[in-house]
Amino acid sequence: MRITSLALLLLTLFAATPAHALLHITNDHGGYVEQYKTKYERIRDRGERVVIDGVCNSACTLVLGIVPLNKICVTPRASLGFHEAYYDKSFTFGIKVTSAAGTSELMSYYPDTVKDWIRRNGGLTTQMKKIKNGTELWKIVDPCPDEW
Repeated sequence: MRITSLALLLLTLFAATPAHALLHITNDHGGYVEQYKTKYERIRDRGERVVIDGVCNSACTLVLGIVPLNKICVTPRASLGFHEAYYDKSFTFGIKVTSAAGTSELMSYYPDTVKDWIRRNGGLTTQMKKIKNGTELWKIVDPCPDEW
C-alpha cells in the first residue's frame, strides 16, 4: 500500500496536535471588544480550554461569557478586571469617552455570577474593579485541576 505525501503530512499533523488545545492567559489587559469576541468564539467552536493564570482585564473578561465556564479554570495567580466600555480613542481625539451601549453589550455577555459580582461591587465604572484569586473568584470560575 502506498502512502502519498499529502496523506503522510496529514497523519504527521494529526499525531503532533494535542487532543485538547489550550489558551493560557497570563497578562492580558484587554483591547478591542470585537477582536476578543472573534477570538473567543473560535476557541469555543473548537472546544478548546482556557486557563487564566494571571491578569485578564477589560475585553479579556469576555471569555467568561463566550467560552463555556466548564472549559475555563483559574490558577492562584489569576485576577479579573472589569470597567465600563470606551469608544475607540482614535475617534475621540485621544480622550477616554465611555460608551453606554458598549458597556451594556459587555454586560450582556457575562454569566449571571459575573453580573451579580459587578452589581454587588457598585456596577461598572471608569475605575477597574478586580476579583483576585480566592473564594470570591471561585464562585465564578473553578480552580484549575492538576491535569490541565
